[in-house]
Amino acid sequence: MIVRRPVRLALLATLPLLAATACGDNTPEPRTVRVANPGANAAADLRRSIETATFSPPVVTTDTPGQVPGHGAGTTTGPDNAALPGAARPDPATVRAQILLDRTRFSPGIIDGLGGQNSRQAIAAFEAANDLPVDGELDATVLQKLAAADSRTVLTDYTITAADAAGPFIGTVPDSIAAMARLETVGYASAREALAEKFHMTEALLEALNPGADFARAGQTIVVAQTGPDALQGAVSRIVVSKGEQSVRAYAADGTLLAFYPATVGSSGTPSPTGSHTVRAIAPRPNYTYDPARVSYGDGGRKVIVPPGPNNPVGSVWIDLSRDTYGIHGTADPAKIGKTASSGCVRLTNWDVEQLAAAVKAGVAVRFT
Repeated sequence: MIVRRPVRLALLATLPLLAATACGDNTPEPRTVRVANPGANAAADLRRSIETATFSPPVVTTDTPGQVPGHGAGTTTGPDNAALPGAARPDPATVRAQILLDRTRFSPGIIDGLGGQNSRQAIAAFEAANDLPVDGELDATVLQKLAAADSRTVLTDYTITAADAAGPFIGTVPDSIAAMARLETVGYASAREALAEKFHMTEALLEALNPGADFARAGQTIVVAQTGPDALQGAVSRIVVSKGEQSVRAYAADGTLLAFYPATVGSSGTPSPTGSHTVRAIAPRPNYTYDPARVSYGDGGRKVIVPPGPNNPVGSVWIDLSRDTYGIHGTADPAKIGKTASSGCVRLTNWDVEQLAAAVKAGVAVRFT
């Protein structure tokens, strides 16, 4: 793949109800009664559950709706969230842990409340960095350690701005790069998608916390994850990419681990490079060039240039490596990080690669293991 780089290195409800009431005669008087919105009640219960979640050993039953087997989180305190759709029901303790991991720069990837391999790897990296037994499982010790480091609430209110609602939004993201190439920008499909990514969340979790919200209306207040600072606490001197673990670690010059990110690293058919390389340049808002004369993947017969945008095949940032056509870049589908293959490059969520790119410069060492 070929990415054009800039000359300079830079980065960056209420429902009305008619009720008849006997008032001493046989003529009912109409009145309007306000009743609670069940979806809003469930969302409020979910919010309380997340904020107060503690860990207890998993309870394995066959009739617990919405339980996610093997996701590493136990039962949690707080009100039941059974009113939420079973398939999308997040575990409160997992949501809380994922947001706290995100804030400590041990990224779980996308915050979904469902856990999985990316969360387990982030927990394992956090355990190793804090001298805890390393098993990658969410338990009372891990959750308490995370909470002790940051006592702020994990959710917060956010008022949608005019910029959030402005887009541009493209409705449907094309499947083919040829169709993408005909767009002016490969933007977000909707304001909902843009806001979910802004706060590192799945659209399903955003919807669960804000049922019925109009995400395209400026001035509306919604509930979102309270993520951490965008910037790393120091400059990155060395990057280590693990093919086996499917991860990226960023280190300071003194060896301090600055960040851990889950990643998609190559594939068996198009593996990533081996050995040591360097960062050559950084391109925010890159376009994506598919040139069959220079790459061995894909079945396109002609050169195609896809314009910039967060749903571009290389996402919002490209970190160019000294190995030609290879780089570390973003993605159009953060939920698939670590779950699908790449064409040899290193793929991160857009927010993770933006954070990393802001702390690197040309010449930084990148080692593949």
